[in-house]
Amino acid sequence: MCGIVGYIGTQDAKEILLKGLEKLEYRGYDSAGIAIVNEEGVHLFKEKGRIATLREAVDENLTGTVGIGHTRWATHGEPSKVNAHPHQSTSHRFTIVHNGVIENYSQLKREFLQDVTFESDTDTEVIVQLVEKSLNEGQTVEKAFRQTLSLLKGSYAAALIDEKDPEKIYVGKNKSPLLVGIGEDVNVVASDAMAMLQVTDTFVELMDQEIVIVTRDEIEIKNLAGVTISREPFKAELDASDIEKGTYPHFMLKEIDEQPVVIRNIISKYKDSDDKIQLDGNIREAMKEADRIYIIAAGTSYHAGLVGKQLIERLAKKPVEVHIASEFLYNMPLLSENPLFIFISQSGETADSRGVLVNVRKLGYRALTITNVPGSTLSREANYTLHTYAGPEIAVASTKAYTAQMAVLAILAVDTAKAQGYDIDFDPIYELSLVATSIEALCDQKETLEKLARDFLSTTRNCFFIGRGLDFYVGLEGALKLKEISYIQAEGFAGGELKHGTIALIEEGTPVIALATQEHVNLSIRGNVKEVAARGANPCIISMEGLEDVDDAFVIPSVHEYLTPIVSVIPLQLISYYAALHRGCDVDKPRNLAKSVTVE
Repeated sequence: MCGIVGYIGTQDAKEILLKGLEKLEYRGYDSAGIAIVNEEGVHLFKEKGRIATLREAVDENLTGTVGIGHTRWATHGEPSKVNAHPHQSTSHRFTIVHNGVIENYSQLKREFLQDVTFESDTDTEVIVQLVEKSLNEGQTVEKAFRQTLSLLKGSYAAALIDEKDPEKIYVGKNKSPLLVGIGEDVNVVASDAMAMLQVTDTFVELMDQEIVIVTRDEIEIKNLAGVTISREPFKAELDASDIEKGTYPHFMLKEIDEQPVVIRNIISKYKDSDDKIQLDGNIREAMKEADRIYIIAAGTSYHAGLVGKQLIERLAKKPVEVHIASEFLYNMPLLSENPLFIFISQSGETADSRGVLVNVRKLGYRALTITNVPGSTLSREANYTLHTYAGPEIAVASTKAYTAQMAVLAILAVDTAKAQGYDIDFDPIYELSLVATSIEALCDQKETLEKLARDFLSTTRNCFFIGRGLDFYVGLEGALKLKEISYIQAEGFAGGELKHGTIALIEEGTPVIALATQEHVNLSIRGNVKEVAARGANPCIISMEGLEDVDDAFVIPSVHEYLTPIVSVIPLQLISYYAALHRGCDVDKPRNLAKSVTVE
């Protein structure tokens, strides 16, 4: 959510910043801007809308080797050119970009900035005005910056430039992610390493309540008290080619097609030379010792957690609770005596999940993060990490990260079961390889699934997904995918719940997508389909080979019952993709959404 880039070096900063912002488009935004400082002063350009609009507004003759840029996702103030970043102090000496939410910005305005006329409705402008006020009261720029950040409550990642000292970028971070990249005669700032891979693959991660003074020759990290801190850099484990669409029209379609490779990659990472599952022994012991597992997640990752609960409970006989992170953060239930927390997050930066992690670590409980981004905040601050090895996921609507999470949860469940002496009557490595092959077969049936999307969803205003057991959880994810990118009002329900209220919404022609992949509830879910069909619904049954009826709309290949969610979600991903495509929606960057939700 939002993105920051900064550059100080020897090349023209303008194009580097614009390209960096383009790499951050996947995070979600509604406006964008850059500021370039040179011997003539600060040159500010910002626009509502896409980076392409900003490109048109930027003076093509402008040159400068220092600058900052930003993509904004509106929190305080509507999406507009005025509210877009960067923001400037009253004298225009200081220019800032900021991610996060300043919770006490109104109080700070009342206490310190009553005489200041604000140009925007943002909380961000408070920061830059406070820096200037502190400077006017006799502080140095660095101390004014540190003093200002110490007053802030909430989350921030910020980069500030000073018109009178254009050889520095001042950077600060608390809760929101931010990296400083290191090169030869160049240093950069980025919310995400991929934004600046064009410049360097070497980065230093920042901890909460730290600042960095960045010049083209060096970086200096300090805490808010001004004490210098030393930290070793790391190499970003990214391939620039992985974040290009190649011949695909959209990242989402590319990422759907990458899922067989992702599953095989997970297999290779989590097996030993004897083709047996091999996890970190510390993770195994933590799972064995826990008397209850608490899975904390949001959105798509929450749906993966629901599947993980079933797998861990069925195989490892461990009680599991799954909680929405934003609810758990402010409404923690009674906990067991020896819990283990599992945090599931594609980005590893989800603000709500991190808030829970901070709280449970303070209580002394252990935590495991399942994420696609090694070195991310949730990975760094948890005791243990399981990497999903899905590669960069650019489309806002998650596909390959979701199936990767379920595959890793399955491996974790099997490993825990075996560690406790339970017999597993299937070979998980072999069965996951069959899953990868089945996904390939499904991805080859795009024309059939496009037709289903056209036949069932081209003109509808709403849609229901129903299933039982694991199919119910997959239906929740299918509904989320459809509403995310096509803007069709879609909801997922347990099949048996329809008659407890929801069936009142069924009208003539209402699409109802039903999943029937489990033998023990096959007849039950088909009975639910008959109930809605009798009231005028237009049912679309997606079943598993061996359970299919002649009238089913689509049949998926048979895989082990515990792993069916990894396969049955594929047609739902593709149906959602084609529904959005035929309705003229922006598939990769749906309105109002952000890829990495870094504010509460």
